Amino acid sequence: MSFYEEISANRRMTWLLFVIFFFIIVALGTVISIVMENLFFVPLFGVIAIIYILISYYRSDSIVTAVSGAKPANESKFRQLYNIVDEMSIAAGIPKPRVYVIEDSAINAFATGRDPKHSIICVTTGAVDRLSREELTGVVGHEMSHIRNQDIKVMTMAAILVGLTVLLSDLILRMFLYGGSGGNSREGKGGAIFIIAIVVGVILAILTPIIAQIINFAISRKREYLADASGAELTRYPPGLASALRKIADDKEPLEAANKATAHLYIANPLKGQKLWMQSLFDTHPPIESRIQKLLSM
Repeated sequence: MSFYEEISANRRMTWLLFVIFFFIIVALGTVISIVMENLFFVPLFGVIAIIYILISYYRSDSIVTAVSGAKPANESKFRQLYNIVDEMSIAAGIPKPRVYVIEDSAINAFATGRDPKHSIICVTTGAVDRLSREELTGVVGHEMSHIRNQDIKVMTMAAILVGLTVLLSDLILRMFLYGGSGGNSREGKGGAIFIIAIVVGVILAILTPIIAQIINFAISRKREYLADASGAELTRYPPGLASALRKIADDKEPLEAANKATAHLYIANPLKGQKLWMQSLFDTHPPIESRIQKLLSM
């Protein structure tokens, strides 16, 4: 796939995420309307979905940095980091991203934003302190590739939409558990509809975060391989990123600010030591060993 084809594919995926998210939210609103016997919730949830999509799109960088505890990097204190970002943005031929840091000794980094003109590269202070210049350049080159390829648009939207779908599904489960629409008695056909609505609602509430996570993970692994290759092309030194990934793999410290909604944004899985059901399916990143081997074979 060419550079331009990759960008076009990312734009299509972004729209697909928006459409899937919209219909999931409207479906949840429909179930609530049936249970509450009030159709007001269908248009209400539709409006909420549209507003949230617009806010997420235009304020995605602010949302992700706030959730991650990232702060603008002081240019005098992080002079080397700024120099590397300057070099990589010139090599990539895109506007210079804003530079942020997370105060954490774990080694990691991510990029976010809706396009190259509104992008951010964020690294942990652990990456700045513990990586050599060549390794840090490899990491920044990887994240710069995500920006250039406009992966950040899809990855950031996935993180934000996953977070809200999980929140809404949890809200619906709580509503059903605590009595639905006030515990009014229902008989005959009305009672059957109510029971069906509850069953459908519970199924949707359970499946919504799972579907969102599957979408999330499906778009992550391939993009990491592509960003590794593209980043190595920018730096002209694949061993730099390979060495950085080796240090990240050897680092057993989890990143405190990361969570399951934002984990796929990072260059490597920040949730160290967490055992997940069906780990191979629900892993946000390809195996680091595989990534290192591909880099060293270039």
